[in-house]
Amino acid sequence: MSGTFALIVIGACVVGYGLVSNRIERTAITPPMMFTFAGLLVGPLGLALAAPEIEHAAIHTLAEVTLMLVLFTDAARIDVRTLIRDHNVPVRLLGIGLPLTIVMGALLATTLFPSFSIWEAAVLGVMLAPTDAALGHAVVSNLRVPVRIRQALNVESGLNDGLVLPVLLICLALAGASETADGTVGWIRFAVLQVTIGPAVGVAVGLAGGWLVDRAVSTGWMSDVFRDLSLIGLALLAFGISEAIGGNGFIAAFAAGLALGAAVRDHCHGLYAFAEAEGQLLTLLVFLVFGAVLVPQMSGLFSGSVLLYGLLSLSVIRIVPVWLSLLGLNLSWPTVAFVGWFGPRGLASILFGLLIVERSAIMSTDLIFSIVVFTVLMSIVAHGLTAIPGAAWYARHADTMRDKPDTPELQSTSEVPLRFGSIISNRDA
Repeated sequence: MSGTFALIVIGACVVGYGLVSNRIERTAITPPMMFTFAGLLVGPLGLALAAPEIEHAAIHTLAEVTLMLVLFTDAARIDVRTLIRDHNVPVRLLGIGLPLTIVMGALLATTLFPSFSIWEAAVLGVMLAPTDAALGHAVVSNLRVPVRIRQALNVESGLNDGLVLPVLLICLALAGASETADGTVGWIRFAVLQVTIGPAVGVAVGLAGGWLVDRAVSTGWMSDVFRDLSLIGLALLAFGISEAIGGNGFIAAFAAGLALGAAVRDHCHGLYAFAEAEGQLLTLLVFLVFGAVLVPQMSGLFSGSVLLYGLLSLSVIRIVPVWLSLLGLNLSWPTVAFVGWFGPRGLASILFGLLIVERSAIMSTDLIFSIVVFTVLMSIVAHGLTAIPGAAWYARHADTMRDKPDTPELQSTSEVPLRFGSIISNRDA
């Protein structure tokens, strides 16, 4: 597919969806569903108008920029101090549920795919551990869903991709290590440098850059436009410096976002607006590539075991760890089921596959990536179709608890900005 034709397809998809976006956003059809379907339509499984390779430089550039900005802006949305004080549900989901999800995903992978080594199975478990609340946006944006619950899902999805990235790098290093001691030491040394330099650079850039921006704004030296642009520049700085000295740029961008959100939160509103517009465009382009390129090229590895693992990943592997992590909070079973089900797999899993696993030296790269692709495809459809009815069902359950102010679900908590989209009002729910 030529560059000119690619631009035509992208422009047509963006404009076409935009023309009906206000009407369609209240249906079960989500933007990721629409763009994935558009990709399938123009790709080899549809009209065969496009057939680029996964290794195409433009695809990797898109994936790299998107992952960097998503990690940075998602982290900047989270106030760590407020998280520790007010958000015990997502803290449990991240601190207990996330590791359990990885372990359970790895154990089931070794059962269903005997050819996997333990570290290859761990790679798969880590790649499918992050959630993407944007795939079920109606859930986290519906005001009738108690704020404590919808914010738990929102905060969880904002942090889990950045938290699992170092774990993924370590598992890949161990999976790719040779049998010789020197080779193993070399891989482990590489992984350690990747996960230590990145956070140090990110925190330094986020804190120092945030302080400089704050000073420039307070003294009147910086305009509002360049304040917002400078914050994006900090993400690029953290990424570039870390990569230049042997660290991982994506981890650095995530750490920079966390530091920035903690240091100069009042200046981050323009950053959230950027994520709402340009960030969403990049994300939807990834889903377009997902449908046009990844699904067709991975379809040859589809099997019953791949389908079964995908179904287990979206159900048992997610729900059991959520249930275990929330024990003792006295939440009702509908709440636990609601939180357990709405853990969509989406953007982070796709980007991890494109940028990390595809470039690794492990033997089972194609099979791992194919499992990820089909799990995400099922999640796009299943969580997209169930988001609005699921939120409405849980909202009705929440309404029965309104006369019991001590109900755990109804405890007040602070709001965290959503990644994309506006809040759905009670009237529209």
